[in-house]
Amino acid sequence: MAASAPGFFGPVDAVAAVEDRLAGSVPVRVYAPAPSEAALVYCHGGGWVTGELDTHDGIVRALAARSGRTVVSVGYRLAPEHPFPAALDDLRTAVHWSLDRFDAVGVGGDSSGATLAAVVARELPVGVQLLICPPLDARFDTGSYEQFADGTNVTREAMQWYWAQYLGGADPADPDAAPLRAPDLSGAAPAIVAVADCDPLRDDGLAYAARLEAAGVPVSLHRYEGMLHDFVRFAAWLDRASTALDELAAELAVRLR
Repeated sequence: MAASAPGFFGPVDAVAAVEDRLAGSVPVRVYAPAPSEAALVYCHGGGWVTGELDTHDGIVRALAARSGRTVVSVGYRLAPEHPFPAALDDLRTAVHWSLDRFDAVGVGGDSSGATLAAVVARELPVGVQLLICPPLDARFDTGSYEQFADGTNVTREAMQWYWAQYLGGADPADPDAAPLRAPDLSGAAPAIVAVADCDPLRDDGLAYAARLEAAGVPVSLHRYEGMLHDFVRFAAWLDRASTALDELAAELAVRLR
């Protein structure tokens, strides 16, 4: 995944300062395009099993440079060696670290990273949650799972495997693992939710956006027609990926200040 990432994303945005640090014991990479009192704490995707700071460098640089906000990218522990809730605990640590250093903090991620972000966004005082193609429930019977069970870049079988590695025997209905199972979302942070139309996880994102809205949480929903799961990783191949990052970064700049 690390070897293929530069070819998938293509040229990356310039960011004035990039620094590897430790948030407690958690490795983070801080991208600061300019002096800023606001930061987005970001979790990479990869099914909770793969991915690292380098694999999502292009996405994080784009969000930082195009929003003008600092982004703190989190190198959380991965399953199956570190199953639930290890990754979630690492994100909590990174968010607390950021809350001590910035006046305004948001949380976000793509794919499995967005799952972690959604949990923290309902329990810690963050100003916004950015969820890109999020898997939000360990159920595999939605309309989009039926429609795109096979034949795209993420299959139903693959998602079943990823969830099994992440949970490590934990209850799949635990709201800290599956945010759609949370009984009350009224205290969650305002949300920016991006879904891809040709993605088995599409309906997770749509259902979560609807539940947030019903709970009185402000929601901005972006639905990208014709796009595959986590398409923002493929900016070298898909013009729509870069356009989507432009749109999401612009909204992040408005909501996180």
